[in-house]
Amino acid sequence: MNPKDSFLFGSIFIQAEKEKDMYDVVIIGAGVSGCAVARELSRYQVNVCVVDKCEDVCCGTSKANSAIVHAGFDAESGSLMAKLNVEGNAMMDALSKELDFPFRRNGSMVVCTSEDELDGLKVLYDRGVKNGVPNLKILSREEAHEMEPNLADGVCGALYAPTGGIVCPFNMTIALAENAFENGVEFKFDTEVTDIVKCDGSYTLKTDKGDIEAKYVVNAAGVYADDFHNMVSANKIHITPRRGDYCLLDHTAGSHVDKTVFALPTKYGKGVLVTPTIHGNLLVGPTAIDIEDKEGVNTTREGLDELTQRASLSVKNIPMRQVITSFAGLRAHEDGHEFIIGELEDAKQFIDVAGIESPGLSSAPAIGVMVADLMRDLMHLEKKADFKATRKGILNPSELSLEERNKLIKENPAYGTIICRCEMVTEGEIIDSIRRPLGARSLDGIKRRTRAGMGRCQAGFCSPRSMEILERELSMKQEDITKAGGASKIVVGRTKEQ
Repeated sequence: MNPKDSFLFGSIFIQAEKEKDMYDVVIIGAGVSGCAVARELSRYQVNVCVVDKCEDVCCGTSKANSAIVHAGFDAESGSLMAKLNVEGNAMMDALSKELDFPFRRNGSMVVCTSEDELDGLKVLYDRGVKNGVPNLKILSREEAHEMEPNLADGVCGALYAPTGGIVCPFNMTIALAENAFENGVEFKFDTEVTDIVKCDGSYTLKTDKGDIEAKYVVNAAGVYADDFHNMVSANKIHITPRRGDYCLLDHTAGSHVDKTVFALPTKYGKGVLVTPTIHGNLLVGPTAIDIEDKEGVNTTREGLDELTQRASLSVKNIPMRQVITSFAGLRAHEDGHEFIIGELEDAKQFIDVAGIESPGLSSAPAIGVMVADLMRDLMHLEKKADFKATRKGILNPSELSLEERNKLIKENPAYGTIICRCEMVTEGEIIDSIRRPLGARSLDGIKRRTRAGMGRCQAGFCSPRSMEILERELSMKQEDITKAGGASKIVVGRTKEQ
């Protein structure tokens, strides 16, 4: 017995229980859904903590997806997916202004390449109208090609949804997290939940950093949400990691299409799309390949060949020679293909936010409100008088006038030093990304916040300078700096003498 963990009562040693971290609510998962819930809960007088096994927010599904805000015509009418997609889409303009992240309603098109498929467009149109999607229109061959000149020659019609949009999933998730943090939510990174034990009126979360006790648990763990659900419930669910391969093209290809161009959906999802990104690139993907490995984000030659071939059926002359990187992400596909959100019948005070695949990013704002409303009623929460609804993102000098930029550089010369030449990211922006709430602690953390390393050279030029800034700002050693946390160290093999 460790004397520090015991005390003398009379003549008997009684072991004292080791102190646990205690919270009203623990959210497992710092992706877009978990951070949206955290932000909405931070409106109330409640003690909330977000726990994630990774070193930062937005390290799972939320960092590798199509970055699309779907209009809402694809999900089955009456489903939770359909309801939350349309609600989340409608919230995006106001939310992006409040939290200062980029969003644009570029519109989306679902195209068909055969007269036999035109009936499929009508099915989507009718479903969209039933779901409450505004201003849908079926376009003729001529109308479609006039709107998007680079559509494939075989395209004979399209469904146009002007409310479709594009967003930066990194900026959006980070904005939600920073605002939640500013309103009192605690974040624990590099903390893996290994087991959940039901207690009398609470839950004990076993982690690799010690026990955490919570009155309520919100399970927003992406592809791992079934694992945590099944720890506490006899009513099992199953989530399949569905891998999607993508190719990202250079800014020079970013105007190849203006709208997000989809093919008709299949049972595996919305198919391979071609879309501009909010930052001016062109994105092609994803494939839909069911796998077993919940960390299996490697691309394959077969997958990339497939997406190239399928994309060419919708859009012609895609300049694939301008690809600057390829990547893969996992969607949390639940067997019933539906969001699972709510308190478990046989595990009270445990709230699932599970099966959040596409349109999860689009639905996230509405998911946050739905779960916060549920917990407000369950916990009888009262609103804060001092909730901060707004957040300011990282200042981008390129968005300033020349006069404003010169004034900024005079006041802070770091904004006059370019670190990332491809994306024109300054030292001032990188310093801000590290110093701000929940700041960057790795190269990928800087990249997600500033885009340093996302350009044509893919961090070949800027990584050493970014590492120097991390070393200086965080008093770190070069050999302790990582690409993405964990064992992903950049400098290895250095001796003490070096």
